[in-house]
Amino acid sequence: MSLPDPNAIYPNPNIPEMVFVKNVVTRPNITVGEYTYYDDKNNPEKFEDHVTHHYEFLNDKLIIGKFCSIASGIEFVMNGANHVMEGITTYPFNILGGDWADHIPTLADLPLKGDTVVGNDVWFGQNVTVMPGVKIHDGAIIAANTTVVKDVEPYSIVGGNPSRLLKYRFSAEEIQLLEKLAWWNKDINWISEHIEELTIDKVDVSKLHQWIDS
Repeated sequence: MSLPDPNAIYPNPNIPEMVFVKNVVTRPNITVGEYTYYDDKNNPEKFEDHVTHHYEFLNDKLIIGKFCSIASGIEFVMNGANHVMEGITTYPFNILGGDWADHIPTLADLPLKGDTVVGNDVWFGQNVTVMPGVKIHDGAIIAANTTVVKDVEPYSIVGGNPSRLLKYRFSAEEIQLLEKLAWWNKDINWISEHIEELTIDKVDVSKLHQWIDS
């Protein structure tokens, strides 16, 4: 069986605008699962340019799961973008340098939101912005031009600015079973053998039970 190499930068040499993200990231505070790709006709290898305000001293992480589809125009805004909001002004004097640099806010002063976490099998449309500390759960779809400002539930579709729930992809029972199945953790040969059932066929509760029990 001929399968895409999860350790290759370009899974399909005929599509140079698509890269497997885990093979182009260099920052220790970014973790990406296998088979997650980024598609951009302009330098897809520079995925990290789309993770902004990401400073190691803040210790926040961007964590992305397996088999995610990320379209061009993505921006993950990290905690370094936040300004102190307790005083009269939000102006970040310290980063301008000079004597102002001595007035550095402590981590306790900053409105830190924690890690940004993306589950597995998440599809991002074009020009999506994800704000700091958001959790996007498995199977979600983020519509094009969305600004994600709060957590996204499993197998839901969100859109807009600010983001709002548009609909769920499946029934509550089906979502519960799909989360239990976690198909992305199956052996890659199993996934390859069941591609049509995973991508084309309607969700079959009895089949999900069978897969979970096998």
